[in-house]
Amino acid sequence: MAIRDNTIGVLFVFTFVCAACANAEESGSGGIFDITKLGAVADGKTDSTKALQDAWAAACGAAGQQTVLIPKGDFLTGPLNFTGPCKGYVAIQLDGTLLGSNNLEKYNGSNWVEILRVDNIVITGSGTLDGQGAAVWSDDCKIMPNSLVLDFVNNGTVSGIKLVNAKFFHINIYKSKVVTVKNVTISAPANTSNTDGVHIGDSSEITVADATIGTGDDCISVGAGSERINIQGVTCGPGQGISIGCLGKFKLEKDVRDITVRDCVLRNTTNGVRIKSHEEVLSPLVVSRVAFENIKMEGVANPIIIDQKYCPENACVENRKNKNQVTIKDVTFRNITGTSTTPEAVSLLCSERIPCNGIELLDVNVEYAGKDNKTMAVCHNAKGLSKGSLQALACL
Repeated sequence: MAIRDNTIGVLFVFTFVCAACANAEESGSGGIFDITKLGAVADGKTDSTKALQDAWAAACGAAGQQTVLIPKGDFLTGPLNFTGPCKGYVAIQLDGTLLGSNNLEKYNGSNWVEILRVDNIVITGSGTLDGQGAAVWSDDCKIMPNSLVLDFVNNGTVSGIKLVNAKFFHINIYKSKVVTVKNVTISAPANTSNTDGVHIGDSSEITVADATIGTGDDCISVGAGSERINIQGVTCGPGQGISIGCLGKFKLEKDVRDITVRDCVLRNTTNGVRIKSHEEVLSPLVVSRVAFENIKMEGVANPIIIDQKYCPENACVENRKNKNQVTIKDVTFRNITGTSTTPEAVSLLCSERIPCNGIELLDVNVEYAGKDNKTMAVCHNAKGLSKGSLQALACL
């Protein structure tokens, strides 16, 4: 009888604990905040913004490890502001698809998914951020939202997810430190402007690794104030390549230094690896200690570029031209191989006022794939050395 009573007691306790766990999961306690338990509807039509904001508020306000769970399904949202600081550590588990609303009035100049002043954030999963940009790309009169923005973030990771068809940049990292973007896939049509894959500005110790990126603009762009940036194992194309710049567009921009791009493949891009600065630079800055290493070019136009006369749409003010204030020095192009769709495989167009110094072309062997011309290099005001490179490219 005692054995039977004990068995009944154990079963009762087990049943009670399981019920408590179920209630905890539904209410969002226990560290997991499932947006479908908070009102999100996976039909791709119902606005689920509030459910995501509620999940974030609860997770960010709780101590310890918390997870915002976005399960499989299509969830439509407007702008999402995930602001810290948080009491604990928050992970966003993205297994479904978030669809960005095309009602641009909702954004009012803001971004779509913005992580602001959050430390130790993790965004991971097998899901997708779909900006649905195709419906609004033709609207030149509106300020478009970036898809995923990390502002003032320390120690962040974005991994495994897909980002498609952003209205503007897919990922924008600003004023952040120690952020890793890895194993992500980013895609937008080749004819869409300003759909950069990853843009980095005023940030340090940022890594972009093992990513596949194809857009209508730069696969990765590194802006002013960036240092200790590591880009590796990236497959880029279509797009405009991997760029530092454009620099000098605004006053008081900060220096760029210690940038490494290695072990990447660029395929059918309109540029390869490049550094670009405006012809009408407004204040002095320095680009230094940059290395492009082990890069394979496959049918790339303009594989290697330094352009200090960048003037998009010829919009430069005439009286500011040729007043360069950007110093570019200590830049290495090492083991760059493959094919170019333009005869000029190397184009170093540096400033007469401040020539580029310490430029190295080491084992650069990129050949023009066409039959109507020969492989060539154009080097203006660039000082440095060439070693082990194709003779036609040894212009230093």
